[in-house]
Amino acid sequence: MTADDKVNILMVDDQPAKLLSYEVILAELGENLIKATSASEAMGALLKNDIAVVLMDVSMPDVDGFALADEIRQHPRFRKTAIIFISGVHLNDSDKIQGYRSGAVDYISVPVIPEVLRAKIGIFVELHRKTRLLERLNSDLERRVEHRTEELKQREEQFRNRAELLDLATEAIVERAWDGAVRFWNAGAEDLYGWRREDVLGHNIHKKLQTVFPVPFSEVEAALKARKTWQGNLIQRTRDGRELIVACRKTLNLEGNAVLEVSRDITHQLQAEEALRETEKLAAMGRVAGIIAHEINNPLAAITNIFYLLRNHPSLNEEGRRYAALAEQELQRVSHITRQTLSFYRESKQPVSVPVEELLDDALVLQERVLQIRHIAIDKRYSSPGVVHGFPAELRQVFLNLIANAIQAMPDGGVLRLQVREAADWVARRRCIAISIVDTGHGIRPEDAKRLFQPFFSTKSTKGTGLGLWISKGIVQKYSGRISCRSYRYQGKCTTCFRVFLPVVGSLSSIAGAGTEEARLEHEASPGSEGQASRFAYGSSSGEPALVSAFERQGYTGIRDPAPTRQAR
Repeated sequence: MTADDKVNILMVDDQPAKLLSYEVILAELGENLIKATSASEAMGALLKNDIAVVLMDVSMPDVDGFALADEIRQHPRFRKTAIIFISGVHLNDSDKIQGYRSGAVDYISVPVIPEVLRAKIGIFVELHRKTRLLERLNSDLERRVEHRTEELKQREEQFRNRAELLDLATEAIVERAWDGAVRFWNAGAEDLYGWRREDVLGHNIHKKLQTVFPVPFSEVEAALKARKTWQGNLIQRTRDGRELIVACRKTLNLEGNAVLEVSRDITHQLQAEEALRETEKLAAMGRVAGIIAHEINNPLAAITNIFYLLRNHPSLNEEGRRYAALAEQELQRVSHITRQTLSFYRESKQPVSVPVEELLDDALVLQERVLQIRHIAIDKRYSSPGVVHGFPAELRQVFLNLIANAIQAMPDGGVLRLQVREAADWVARRRCIAISIVDTGHGIRPEDAKRLFQPFFSTKSTKGTGLGLWISKGIVQKYSGRISCRSYRYQGKCTTCFRVFLPVVGSLSSIAGAGTEEARLEHEASPGSEGQASRFAYGSSSGEPALVSAFERQGYTGIRDPAPTRQAR
């Protein structure tokens, strides 16, 4: 037994001989024996040492054992200290009761039997030793619990910080069980897929997102088990039904029962790459077309001169001259197409004055064959010279794109109206040239109208890149202009108008007196915001809805409305 394992036994008696006899009897226990001959010495020893048991004489001259026991019990530290009384006189029951009330746990009568004394003291010594051991274990346990609690608080704080960081990530970060049940769904996943966290927790992620894997799902699971990771492109659907292509990285945890998935939307990236490839193809085709047109132009000029000479040759009769004149006209048309093709790829270095009517006519020439095949009637209304200052090629690109879209919207024929006039742009508060391209095609849905000018948005399925209107809008804005769209639908008939506003010299303050009906209708026709369906109203100075009348003359009946403006539906 080490010194640290020994416990203290306090022996209190006013007679030193008795204390010596107790010391001899208890020495076999191997504990620390402390002697006190008075009550004050006993209290001092108690205060200085951790006492396991007090062996006390009842009869002492200054303070008897009962009084000393009462004093000991009043101290908070000693309320549970074992006290054994030794009495040399016979004690009746009332004395024993008083002793027990004072805190005694046992009585020993004189003469003292050594074995009995050692046995009783030994019991309380072992009890004290075990109590002290339990206290140390309990204290150690409390320290461990406190330390573990602090660790858990720190980990909880770390997890909270990590969760906040994961929510700040733009990628969709999802943790799922091996069976696919979602355990964690960050804010990036909410933004990407449209489902709130509470809507997907516990649900199978790939059933929810209708995931299409590039390889069988069993191969993905096998790769996760073998290499703990897998990556590839997945096709998934958002809550509103949009199809996404995401680059996904999957990682299996150490226990093998959960998978962390990090997904990034690459739909626009792939569309941009595809659009770039298509643009490169078109650019290459354009360069080839320019080279071919240049090579054709030289012999074409010679052939034209030959037909001019042939038409007046005396060897030809009247019928031959007529055929020669027809051939010369067709050659002139071919020559015109050749020059227009070259003009698309010969951009001027400095901005020049460009007649808008010529740009529109050039675009119509290039679309002439499609217009004839689809039986589309052309209605030109050029009421203004429409001269703007800029680069012809890029402006021609804008109008060619708008006219091509209008033609594609009328697969079964219809009316294509081109209108150029000077008007007041009440949105920008200035005078401008207003160019309108109006078709009687299938119209534009309201939900599509809001996204018309966004990059990569197309209503032509796989046939379109979704960049035409976005590029056109950028070109128009480069000239400090704007482009708007309105679509009107009534009784199964549709009219759609794309209008381009290009500025001219002057501002609205210089036309303050322009309170004409035409200016009023122009103001009413201005859209609430670019690229969104808005009011649709056209008319002449007399207030007649001229455009509606034109469509009625083409067989579109019942589309008049007494209201001056109509909300697009």
